[in-house]
Amino acid sequence: MTTTDATTATGDTPVALTTRKDWASDQEVRWCPGCGDYSILAAVQLLLPELGVARENTVFVSGIGCAARFPYYMSTYGMHSIHGRAPAIATGLAISRPDLDVWVVSGDGDALSIGGNHLIHALRRNVDITILMFNNQIYGLTKGQYSPTSEHGKVTKSTPFGSLDTPFNPLSVAIGAEASFVARTHDMDRKHMMATLRRAHDHKGAAFVEILQNCNVFNDGAFEAITGKANREQMLVPLEHGEPIRFGPDGSKGVVLGADAQLRIEDVDAAGVDALLVHDEQRSDPSLAFMLSRLARGPFEPTPIGVFRAVERPAYGQLVDEQIAQVRERKGPGDLEALLRSATTWTVG
Repeated sequence: MTTTDATTATGDTPVALTTRKDWASDQEVRWCPGCGDYSILAAVQLLLPELGVARENTVFVSGIGCAARFPYYMSTYGMHSIHGRAPAIATGLAISRPDLDVWVVSGDGDALSIGGNHLIHALRRNVDITILMFNNQIYGLTKGQYSPTSEHGKVTKSTPFGSLDTPFNPLSVAIGAEASFVARTHDMDRKHMMATLRRAHDHKGAAFVEILQNCNVFNDGAFEAITGKANREQMLVPLEHGEPIRFGPDGSKGVVLGADAQLRIEDVDAAGVDALLVHDEQRSDPSLAFMLSRLARGPFEPTPIGVFRAVERPAYGQLVDEQIAQVRERKGPGDLEALLRSATTWTVG
């Protein structure tokens, strides 16, 4: 590595010029051949050298599952934590060490089942962490049980007659939790992944990115109808801030907000360009972002992709620091002994 004039996010420490090789650990990558996780790992390792951040100030925290192996393959600090608890651990780290870049890597089962409670509270608090949720609509590590995002009727080892559960829509969950940054990308487009992850990293506060990821062993082709190279133009709806939402060959299809307050896909020639919904990712009211997250009933209909919401709100760690400073200003240094003996106490013996 060589020294450059670039600085870290704090702006006060010169960082080294790095390459993907510098960010890759010496551990053998042990995912199934052909797994979409390889593509995501490559995108992250290629992006980090471009961000002007230091490896010693970067931390990856994961839970349990195939995606949770991610920290082993990064030459950074990291923690392979326990099932579903990665957002809680990352919250403590981000608040106590605001100088660090804290990433959370999780799967759909890890994040939305046992970890659902931790995920929504990290998002609503706006903790300054970047959460990457690999969604393959299946439990891969435990060999193919249905997950919280598996479609209704999914036949798996744990649902031999088909799943009866209504699946979670990860983006709807995140927007409903008032996440300040919500986006979707997929493992078949490295350029789009890197651009989306860059936006998420640069966002101050909780950033949630759903990455559609193929599990070629237990749920192969789950997203082929929308992410397959031959299908993308017709099936992926790109979201660009300030631009009318349109897609298809020559932008022939578009999204229209009807008089009944429902979103519809219509032919642009019939509806007219002026009728198209202009995407506003910075809209404080999350209603339209939520509606866009519900535009597709599943990965078999035209599906929005990109940044759904990016609003400014104070990060939780910043608010904690400000509150501590205000209390100290009013009351001076804290008194632990007085705190322990305050309010109701009992004398024993």
